[in-house]
Amino acid sequence: MAAKISGQAQRLRIFIGESDHYHHKPLYHAIVLKAREMGMAGATVMRAFEGFGPSSRIHTQNLLDLSRDLPVVIEIVDSEEYINRFLPILDTMVSAGLVTVDPVTIYKYTHT
Repeated sequence: MAAKISGQAQRLRIFIGESDHYHHKPLYHAIVLKAREMGMAGATVMRAFEGFGPSSRIHTQNLLDLSRDLPVVIEIVDSEEYINRFLPILDTMVSAGLVTVDPVTIYKYTHT
């Protein structure tokens, strides 16, 4: 049976570094595993080409300056209830980074 979700939801974005870890695993992977364990709708990890954070040090995927700590963004879209349940857990996992939540409208989300 196919499931369909639409309407108001929230988008959770987590901005971290590629080299960040949580319990000896890459942090982005640990976050995805925890989101799945909690029954969230889905999670996507995106590796950036370039960026900087509070240190103002630019991390770039440039052949002349290969960075081992490129910016990573994890994006999760789910109901406010699920996002709110996930935030306290995320607090324990992310020691340095940026976490944002904003409202979104789901036009179409289906899966079988």
